[in-house]
Amino acid sequence: MRIVAVEEHLATEAFLRVAHGLDVGPGDATEMHGMRTMERTPAFRTRLVDLDARLREMDALGQDMAVLSLNPPGVQPYPAADAVPLARDFNDALAAIVRRHPDRFGALAAVAPQDPAAAAAEIERATGPLGLHGIMINSHTGGRYLDEPEFAPLLTAAEASRAPVYLHPRVPSMLAPYRPYGLPGAIWGYQAEAGLHAMRLILSGTLDRHPDLTLVLGHLGEGIPYWLRRIDNRHAFATATAGAATPMPRLALTPSEYFRRNFVLTTSGIDDPDVLNLALRAVGEDRVMFAIDSPYEDARAAVDFLRNTPLTETRRTAIAHRTAERVFTLAAAR
Repeated sequence: MRIVAVEEHLATEAFLRVAHGLDVGPGDATEMHGMRTMERTPAFRTRLVDLDARLREMDALGQDMAVLSLNPPGVQPYPAADAVPLARDFNDALAAIVRRHPDRFGALAAVAPQDPAAAAAEIERATGPLGLHGIMINSHTGGRYLDEPEFAPLLTAAEASRAPVYLHPRVPSMLAPYRPYGLPGAIWGYQAEAGLHAMRLILSGTLDRHPDLTLVLGHLGEGIPYWLRRIDNRHAFATATAGAATPMPRLALTPSEYFRRNFVLTTSGIDDPDVLNLALRAVGEDRVMFAIDSPYEDARAAVDFLRNTPLTETRRTAIAHRTAERVFTLAAAR
């Protein structure tokens, strides 16, 4: 069985050398202190930057391809003047990796939403001349979200370029309630943040304005599949009863219809057959893809889950590679 994993993070020494020397705003300081501490740890840094070691691990697992993306939160914590060239340079390095290993790696470009016009231009360059396969947005940028009007050029470019937008988690923009008990990160804050961002895109009418936009959510939908029936029910009630003080945009579809039309899910970090079956029922077998979330998750456990969880072979094949090949326009095995 061909295996393609689609949320696989890396960095380059050149990127880390520059990025670690840049200032970030106070709202990003806590997250970036934690990420930089991790990126300086020798064992973790090696897993991020050593492509030869990654290829050896992929070979040992029987993993055919990885779709690479910059280690979160990408360039989004930095001032636009620094973030725009940093993203361009990193995307050039990504494209060189894909050219050297076209059968083993695809890639998602980094962009700087801080400068939406520059981000739009970089989407066109990355998915055009560079030949990358989509973009990754690490949720909020300075507490701002993609449904806000200023980001329309970015979404227009992604839609026109047929570039899937992987909406990746990061530490929530409203941090204070999450600080106790280790909640800001992957225990709870990451999925709460990414799920919030996805719901803003759905309920704002953004997907009426950009109906052909493809959005990718990891962790089997960041909890949204569990809530879809209630979301539809409560949205219908809120729309019918909303007054001038709480305006609700009139949508062409129900929230769950946007979720099934515009979103594709990945398995990253959720090796649970019950949750997988819920996600498959929520969006269909042709809208779920395999991901490991390397180097943060156990790659062996993820691949074993894909191989052994009870599924029809049609579903297993779709999750393992066929959906990723379609969504990210990856070359099928020769």
